[in-house]
Amino acid sequence: MEWYLILAVIGVGFLAGFINTLAGSGSLLSLPMLMFLGLPANVANGTNRIAILLQNVVGVGSFRQQKVLDTRMGLWLAAPAVIGSLVGAQIAIELNEQVMERVIGALLIAMFFLILYKPAQWVKGQAGQVRAKPSMLQFVIFFVIGIYGGFIQAGVGLFLLAGLVLGAGVDLVRANAMKLLIVLIYTPFALAIFFLNDQVDWKIGLILAVGNMLGAFVASRFAVSWGARYVRYILLTVIFASALKLLHVFEWIASLL
Repeated sequence: MEWYLILAVIGVGFLAGFINTLAGSGSLLSLPMLMFLGLPANVANGTNRIAILLQNVVGVGSFRQQKVLDTRMGLWLAAPAVIGSLVGAQIAIELNEQVMERVIGALLIAMFFLILYKPAQWVKGQAGQVRAKPSMLQFVIFFVIGIYGGFIQAGVGLFLLAGLVLGAGVDLVRANAMKLLIVLIYTPFALAIFFLNDQVDWKIGLILAVGNMLGAFVASRFAVSWGARYVRYILLTVIFASALKLLHVFEWIASLL
């Protein structure tokens, strides 16, 4: 691979890692880059998991060092997500993504207005709602999110944040830390399924991971130092842009010009 392509992949990885750590949907940047390099969509989907895995190692370590990670709660919620990710990764090997993209785009638009409607819940959390052990409903929610995360990584962070903030009562900064831990735990299982089906390019994946890890480190420091209020603005921007992309609004606008 030429040096300028290596730099481009690392640069896209940095942006993806930054966005993934503060919100989600960074894979909407990295997946097109991988496909631009010639990887089939299913191989790009599998290869992207390498960068996600290493990005979250860095992000989790940084959040834990800054003492904002609830490891116990994260491990409890990771269990149903792991089971769901195995189901989702198996589905991803053959299923067409077009219909799901439209459904996810519509859900993100709904989430955007939900965050606008109840901003305090995302910034401050709900201390009385946080439990030492998740409820059965929370297990179901994170199992379903795990299915989606195993299917296609893009956007899963946004749904994990919604589940953690609205379902578990965690504030946005701590939710981001727990989100990374959950994804870190289930990603190796999903990656293994892609690997066993020869849908992983390790060389490109590790190059992309360099950028993702740098982005995760910078974003985790930003989240703690600036606080949940500013992270919420980034989250709103990412959700809106991701929804427009998944609904192919940008393509529609370009066709009119």
